[in-house]
Amino acid sequence: MFTQGSWLNPPKKQAVHASQLHVTTDAHTDFWRRTQYGFIRDSGHFLGLPADGDFTAQIHVAAQYSSLYDQAGLMVRIDEKNWIKFGVEFSDEQLLLSSVLTVENSDWAVSVAPAMPHGFWLRVTVSAGVIRVQYSTDGQRWPLLRLAPFPVAARYLVGPMCCTPERGGLEVVFSQFSCGPALQKDLHDLS
Repeated sequence: MFTQGSWLNPPKKQAVHASQLHVTTDAHTDFWRRTQYGFIRDSGHFLGLPADGDFTAQIHVAAQYSSLYDQAGLMVRIDEKNWIKFGVEFSDEQLLLSSVLTVENSDWAVSVAPAMPHGFWLRVTVSAGVIRVQYSTDGQRWPLLRLAPFPVAARYLVGPMCCTPERGGLEVVFSQFSCGPALQKDLHDLS
């Protein structure tokens, strides 16, 4: 699956082994638009796979975060002004569940991440102008991370994302990626 996407800002060091994507981040990479800091950054690593219309995508992520703003997860992107990235980010000396929703300007929502020594899973569903983001520490139970309006588009790009704004060298392993029709589960169905 990882061989079918196209890179936005391909990392210098990346490889596909069996069903895993191994990435080492380049220095000073990030996705951000304006809010709080005033700058625009569109230099993060993103492997986008096309999704036509509504969809659900899922991935497993494992990394050893250690520096401020180290981050890895999933991204859904329409263009440089309309996207969301979400996953785990290192900030204030701890791991945080993090999401940045950008519709012209970026917001940032965080909460303390639970223990996840062997990585974590992410799931995103885009359906009828709404984006639903879930995470899992075991691949079985999927608590809600974010629910928000999201622009409707005929085609989205979805796939693994990682950035290191303050350094380079974060090693990330992405695996178990899937993308298919949008799940129509109740908001409180955590399966």
